Amino acid sequence: MSNIHDNTARNNGTITLYHAPQTRGTGVLVLLEELGVPYEMKVLNFKAGENQQPEFLAINPLGKFPTLVHNGTVVTEQVACYLYLADLFPEKGLAPALNDPKRGAYLRWMAYQGSSFEPALIDKAFNRSPVEASQLAYGSFDKMLKTLFDQIAKGPYLLGEQLYAVDILWGISLKWCRMFGLITTNPVVDAYIERVISRPAFIKAEQQDQALLLAQESE
Repeated sequence: MSNIHDNTARNNGTITLYHAPQTRGTGVLVLLEELGVPYEMKVLNFKAGENQQPEFLAINPLGKFPTLVHNGTVVTEQVACYLYLADLFPEKGLAPALNDPKRGAYLRWMAYQGSSFEPALIDKAFNRSPVEASQLAYGSFDKMLKTLFDQIAKGPYLLGEQLYAVDILWGISLKWCRMFGLITTNPVVDAYIERVISRPAFIKAEQQDQALLLAQESE
């Protein structure tokens, strides 16, 4: 199943997103819509185990989403996909340039999601026995979350007045975590989430996801 825009992708190579609804791939779908660039979407049924079929495992041996293919290169890992796409289209303004003073902070908060936030979240969600803070990548859950929330409080977006791809990453991550009761937010963080998920790109991607999910459930 595919969704192909009318234009031609950067360098005449089609951007292909392998996607399953209501997975981490949704955020990359939102980013593609925010960028407004052409892409092809190949949808797999996660519940039916299509992501564990040999055809997809040959592309991503972990069978995970998101998975991008562009110009013969496979890009996996959520943060890598965000970085790749935002840098691929610098004219869209969703990533600070390499010589922009904000570039370092942009990379920091991109990496923070996968290196500190998610590990801490999983440990807490599964009530894993605590270990010495010095042995944890994130120190402690409370300190990790407070550091993030303090940055968000500087607003309106993570790096100031302008929305970047990193805000799409965090807005969606925090929305899901809040929905499943994995974190306790506050009014400032709630307002930040709303600024991201009220954007047309998110709304369109969410509608696509819902339609895909319904189609898969009726199969």
